[in-house]
Amino acid sequence: MMNQFLLMLSFALSLIFTKAHAFQAKTVNECEQSYQTTSELSQCLDLVKDVVDKELQTWINNQIFVLEEFAIVTGRRSALEMFKRSQRNFITYRENDCRWQYLHISPGTGAASAYKKCYILLTRDRIKELSRLN
Repeated sequence: MMNQFLLMLSFALSLIFTKAHAFQAKTVNECEQSYQTTSELSQCLDLVKDVVDKELQTWINNQIFVLEEFAIVTGRRSALEMFKRSQRNFITYRENDCRWQYLHISPGTGAASAYKKCYILLTRDRIKELSRLN
């Protein structure tokens, strides 16, 4: 019971940290409006990408915790294994979907930014999906 409390506390604190950190980082739109040079835009998008990666990992950890608890109670691990598979499939999908956009623009200067923007938007969609489950 104490482990469950500590894990939930850790989850809550990481969400608060992520939200607080997100106010320092910019959104894709803010990056595009604030920075005109390719390198500035790319650096800004890197910050946003780091924030969404951390937030996604928090939601993944939470879902795994919930499914592990379910498996302990029921003895059924199929939901946990399927969730892990779906997450691996999401990573593959995100990489391929963003990579074709990068390749379409390259060797143009906007290729890296297009990849990062795609990555951020798909990651945010996954976060929304996982947040609806809780």
